[in-house]
Amino acid sequence: MENRKLRATPAARTLAKRLGVDLFHVTGTGYKGRIHKDDIAGFNYEEKTHISPLAQRIADEHNVDLRGVTGSGYGNKIMKDDVVKLLSDPALKDRFTLSDFGDRMLTSFAAGSKPASESTRKDQAAPQTVSQTASTGDTETVAMPQMRKIIAKRMTESYFGAPTFIQTWEVDMTELLALRKRLMEPIKEKTGKKLTVTDLISMAVVKTLTKHKYINASLNKEGTEITFHNYVNLGMAVGLDEGLLVPVVKGADKMSLSEFVVALKDLTERTFSKKLLPDEQAGSTFTISNLGMYAVDEFTAIINQPNVAILSVASTKEKVVPQNGELVVRPIMKISLTCDHRVIDGLTGARFMTDLKAAMEDPLTIFI
Repeated sequence: MENRKLRATPAARTLAKRLGVDLFHVTGTGYKGRIHKDDIAGFNYEEKTHISPLAQRIADEHNVDLRGVTGSGYGNKIMKDDVVKLLSDPALKDRFTLSDFGDRMLTSFAAGSKPASESTRKDQAAPQTVSQTASTGDTETVAMPQMRKIIAKRMTESYFGAPTFIQTWEVDMTELLALRKRLMEPIKEKTGKKLTVTDLISMAVVKTLTKHKYINASLNKEGTEITFHNYVNLGMAVGLDEGLLVPVVKGADKMSLSEFVVALKDLTERTFSKKLLPDEQAGSTFTISNLGMYAVDEFTAIINQPNVAILSVASTKEKVVPQNGELVVRPIMKISLTCDHRVIDGLTGARFMTDLKAAMEDPLTIFI
C-alpha cells in the first residue's frame, strides 16, 4: 500500500538501528510521511500503542492510523473488534484515515463536515515541505524539534493534570561534604569514577524511599489505581541542548555506593552521547532533578509521571545559622519535593523529607 511504504532518511535509519526502533512503528513528519532523525529521537518518549497483529492487518487494509485509540484488551491493547467498531462509524473512520501524505485526513465532527480534498491537503502541506525555518529581521522561527514536542506534551499533561503541592527544606551539607571528601579516593581507585555530591544525595534518596511507599509509587492515567513498588528505579533528569532526558538506574536500592556510581555515570555519559536505549528511559519509580551545579537558590520541578513525586536539588551556599546559641556559617542546600496530592498528603511528604534531611545530615546512616 502506497501510504504504508517506508520512507526514511539515512540518518533516521542509522539512529533507529542503534536504538532498536522499528521504523514501521514511527510516524514521519517529512514529505509524504518521510521519517527524519528527530522522529526517531521523539519515538523513544512517545507512548507506545499496543495492537494485536490481526487488528493491525485490518487497519492497514483500510488505511487507518490507530494512534489515539483506546483498546478493549489487556493494558488497553487494541483488538480486532475495536478496529471493526471504528470502521463501522463513518465519522471515526474518516478521522483516523491516513492521507496521501501519511497524516490523518483533515476532518471534524461538525455537522456536514467533509474530508479535505486531495488538492486542498497538498496546498496545506506544501508550506511545511518548502522550508523549516523563517527569518525576518532580528528573529528566526524554526519548527519545534520532535523531542521538545514530546516534552511539551508530557509537561503540560503533568502540570495541568495533577494537583500538586511543594515542600522546600534546608539541609546542612557539612557532614555529607566531609564524607564525600573521605570517600573520593577509595571510590576512584575501585571504579575509576569520580564520586559526586549527586551520588551521595541519590543514595540518601534511595534508602529513604524504601521506607515511604506512597512516595515511591505510581498512579495510572485514569487516577484510579496506585502501584506501590518494592524496589527503587531512580530517574535522573539530564539536560541537553535539544531537551531533557531521564535515564533510569534500575534496582538502585540493591546497589552499593560503588555500583551506583558506575551505573549512574554510564547512563549519564550515554545520555550525552545520544546512545541511551529506550528501555533505559522507562520504568522510574521516583525522579531527581538536580541544578546544584548552577547558582540556583531553589526551584520546583514538574512531576515525571507516572511518578507521584519529584525532588528538586538546588545549589549549596554558605549561610549564617544559629547553632547551640551561637551564629555559625554552614553550607546549606535547599531541596524541594513536588507531590501529587491525589496520592500524597502534606504529612506524608513531610515525613519523607524529615527522614531524607536526617540521612543527608548524618550520611553514615545511609550505609547501615
